Amino acid sequence: MAAMSRRQTPQAQPTPAGRGALGADWLGAFRRMVTAQRELFDANPGIAARTAYEGIGEGGDRTLAIDRRCEDIVFAELERLHAEGHGFIAISEERGEVPFGEDAGNTLVIVDPLDGSLNARRMLPSHSLSIAVASGPTMADVELGFVHDFGSSEEYFARRGAGATLDDRELRAEGPGYGLEVVGIESAKPERTIPLLRALAGKAYRMRAVGSIAISLAYVAGGRFDAMLTGRACRSVDAAAGQLIAREAGAEVAFAGSGLDVGLDLDLRYHVAAALDGELLATVLEAQENAEPPPEPEG
Repeated sequence: MAAMSRRQTPQAQPTPAGRGALGADWLGAFRRMVTAQRELFDANPGIAARTAYEGIGEGGDRTLAIDRRCEDIVFAELERLHAEGHGFIAISEERGEVPFGEDAGNTLVIVDPLDGSLNARRMLPSHSLSIAVASGPTMADVELGFVHDFGSSEEYFARRGAGATLDDRELRAEGPGYGLEVVGIESAKPERTIPLLRALAGKAYRMRAVGSIAISLAYVAGGRFDAMLTGRACRSVDAAAGQLIAREAGAEVAFAGSGLDVGLDLDLRYHVAAALDGELLATVLEAQENAEPPPEPEG
């Protein structure tokens, strides 16, 4: 079970230069993506305008046209960073694995251009841009995490070893101390949710289904949720950024029922759970044992 002590957090600043691709101005790029995506959403109001599909993404889900446009915005900024001399490999929900440069090194950029697509399509406010930058192949190697919640216009950011921020203010995983008063549940189909609800009966006071794993993890980071858990196994793009934000804020996060030793490849699936402390995490992990198991890896 992964634990991380809380750190003093300065205001969010661009990653210092001199660290290869990790020295790029990632935060500036993330913020430009948000501005362009907000303009896209404003130009496509209404459910009908957002319910056009364009095939199947590399992650295996049907792809909305607005998903594609959001991803185009992200990749335009990645191209800009590459043109500045930075090499990396992007792992995206829609395009899959895309190298930027022949010598991309070990830097991975894990992208969910629209986490909470159903919410966005149905004009529900909780959807996000979620991007992580990693120096290696596992969740433990994530160096930067960025989640922008478009519903609340809030920016969550974390740098490994330097803490987490919400709109440039220090973010702490501290709740009121009432145990599992509010628990987030993701992938909330009834047949997936009911076994988890039964397991949490008498242990959790209220459940909330946001519809975005990245936002739910950020809510744990800020103490809005005492814990969160998935009812369906997720992909790296869903959780890579949010898990770093939660850990850097002082929360505890576990993948596949244990720690952070899971890969970032798009074809992998695993459950994620997070909580304000180890005791609360143990309770939701016990409940998560009743969740739908992840699919077997192909091949």
